[in-house]
Amino acid sequence: MKARSDSAQTHIAQRCDVGAKRVGVQCKHVRLAYGPTEVLKDVNLDIAPGEFFALLGPSGSGKSTLLRLIAGFIRQQSGELLIDGVDISGQPPWERNIGMVFQSYALWPHLSVWDNVAFGLVERKASKAVIKAKVGAALELVGLSAFAQRRPNQLSGGQQQRVALARTIVIEPQVLLLDEPLSNLDKTLRVQMRQELLAMQRRLGVTTIFVTHDQEEAMTTADRMAVLDQGVVQQVGAPATLYDDPVNAFVANFVGTMNLLPATVRERSSQALTLDVDGVGDLQFPLVAEAPQGDRLMVSFRPHSLRVEAADAVRDARFVWMAGTVEASEFLGEFTRYHVRVGPHRLAVDEAHHAGQGLWPAGAAIGLGLAPSQVRLLPA
Repeated sequence: MKARSDSAQTHIAQRCDVGAKRVGVQCKHVRLAYGPTEVLKDVNLDIAPGEFFALLGPSGSGKSTLLRLIAGFIRQQSGELLIDGVDISGQPPWERNIGMVFQSYALWPHLSVWDNVAFGLVERKASKAVIKAKVGAALELVGLSAFAQRRPNQLSGGQQQRVALARTIVIEPQVLLLDEPLSNLDKTLRVQMRQELLAMQRRLGVTTIFVTHDQEEAMTTADRMAVLDQGVVQQVGAPATLYDDPVNAFVANFVGTMNLLPATVRERSSQALTLDVDGVGDLQFPLVAEAPQGDRLMVSFRPHSLRVEAADAVRDARFVWMAGTVEASEFLGEFTRYHVRVGPHRLAVDEAHHAGQGLWPAGAAIGLGLAPSQVRLLPA
């Protein structure tokens, strides 16, 4: 997408008339079931006006169903769906001022780029002058003015995605819904397009809900995100919050890679917590207020938060140490990921790579140091 000055981008956005009024989206106790199968279970979300909000979860978690519900393609059995404070649950899709970009883009193959973008305005019986102005502005916004007379099969995947975006924003939606729009692109183009997508959303200011199963896409674009599993919202927050402070093991594993060690509480004092880690032995951590109560819990920590030393190296007392054996390694350029056996557990350990640095060989005995500040204790 060709770069433009901020003033030019703002002028184009104003000509598209998108985002003039930012609206919030609220789901209140939304429930949807197909027969005895509950797909959405008491979903509560409050998406702020102008926010880029991601719905993240595995296949079957309910994220795409929730997006289709907001679009009006299906309707919940109970609960409220509010746009700008108004419950739109009873409105059909064509009465909702909502735009949606599908995974397949759904472009008309026999129409030109111009006619694809103009389609929604033609259906709304807009005047020729309005269509000309708005379609021209939308194509300029996505950098496709020179491709107006081409057919979709004459465009690259990234260009087709931009046509789908232009076709959606040209109808001036209050809310923009994106259903895994980057999944058909290769990795390099996906990174480029998500950056362009976020930049466009910031220029337009339109409230955007982005469905993805790709944690990297969600974390690099969203102001906040919700993680769903089996129709239940597990946690809502900024990407860094969900990464650093997951509320349970599912979120911890889904947002990034997490090591989890099951443990039994052996002793609680006013300052420390002594844990008997299954198959490892006692580890002692400073007592934190948010430590879950009960006899069983999970010790969680990210692969990059571990310090690696030779087994016979002097141990830094600021860390909690475990003995391990290297089983395998994966050189990933910026870092090497080791798979380390600690008791009965296999841990992922990331070590930053520097030129000339050797690798720990398979079978090497090492010490793993945990900084207590990087450990999170989760319910078992």
